[in-house]
Amino acid sequence: MITIEGVSQTFRGKAGPVEAIREIDLTIGDGEFLTVIGRSGCGKSTLLRMIGGLLTPTAGAVQIDGVPVREPRRDVAMVFQKPALLPWRSVEDNVLLPVEIFGWKRAEYRPRAEQLLEMTGLSGFRKRLPHELSGGMQQRVALCRALIQSPKVMLMDEPFSALDALTREELAVELQRIHMELGTTIVFVTHSIQEAVLLADRVAVLSARPGRIRRLVEIPIPRPRSFGHNAHMEQVAAVSAELHTLLLSDNHLPAHS
Repeated sequence: MITIEGVSQTFRGKAGPVEAIREIDLTIGDGEFLTVIGRSGCGKSTLLRMIGGLLTPTAGAVQIDGVPVREPRRDVAMVFQKPALLPWRSVEDNVLLPVEIFGWKRAEYRPRAEQLLEMTGLSGFRKRLPHELSGGMQQRVALCRALIQSPKVMLMDEPFSALDALTREELAVELQRIHMELGTTIVFVTHSIQEAVLLADRVAVLSARPGRIRRLVEIPIPRPRSFGHNAHMEQVAAVSAELHTLLLSDNHLPAHS
């Protein structure tokens, strides 16, 4: 599905070049949920933007289904930390925004919008404006907006980090359920080890800048997963401890965002 070969990214700044990513090789399978964790400034968001075609690698190449990524694709959706909803548009109209941008027929996608709003518990809020919603509900709208185009790939850059702990966990469980239902390939950047373990099939641990793949950790815990009392608490704790140790043992000094 997604092939990343020898990808590096160096930014040119006033104080000189900054090497953000160095020689990353990674293959992400069709329908896989990959989370990416690492210290602040290690290039997690940079990697995501290269997969999404928003940044061109300094070296190496990214391919989706064997096609080089050189610009944003219609079958790849992105969800960011802030939901970035248009304040004058209703929930339903925000969800349908990509349909208008791509010039598709709105009437054909309205049933899909209703299905997504129902799936995320927002069907009763479709005529509300963003300021009438909580932060968690706004991020659900952003998720529906990303899914309206039935993307092959969804790229998520710390989408729950601005939310309180309980809302984060609630949305992470919701995203896990949606992924199990739809089978979309997801690459999810997070600082949270807990989130990474709850969501991922595999976790890519990046080193401090310049970001490189330090280790790929398989998460062999049956789904659905939760952090409440369940049969897999020992496995969750063991994998979380392994990831925590990996991040703490990085010999580089912490980089700054």
